[in-house]
Amino acid sequence: MQTSPAFAGHCLDLFSGLGPVVARAMFGGFGFYVGPAMFAIGDAEEWKVWLKVDDATRGRFEAAGGVPFTYVSKGRKSTTMSFVTPPEGAMEDAEEMLPWARLALEAAERAAAKRRPKPKPKSKARPKPRTTPRRRSRSR
Repeated sequence: MQTSPAFAGHCLDLFSGLGPVVARAMFGGFGFYVGPAMFAIGDAEEWKVWLKVDDATRGRFEAAGGVPFTYVSKGRKSTTMSFVTPPEGAMEDAEEMLPWARLALEAAERAAAKRRPKPKPKSKARPKPRTTPRRRSRSR
């Protein structure tokens, strides 16, 4: 992956319909965020973005010809991530990108919600068990 300010700017234009999108350099490419939700990754060298998918959206992306993001790690193991390319025309047209980006943002928000810690239920306060033995009174 490679970074490029021109590529990041182009992607930000494509995603402008989502609201305030932030591009962050990562792993030699970019991550695109709305709030804490990373909904896309991009590579300037390939001039491609991959949008976040989950079980609810993966089928729509694949039916449109989307290709999953895969990489080979140092151990030569191939890993597929939950990011898929949008239809080709979407890289050049913000109106065509917007519905795909919205699906990706929804998937990213669902994933972020799963990662948030659930609040622990409040338990009723119980007296602590006594740790020292009780003194016995001496009686004569």
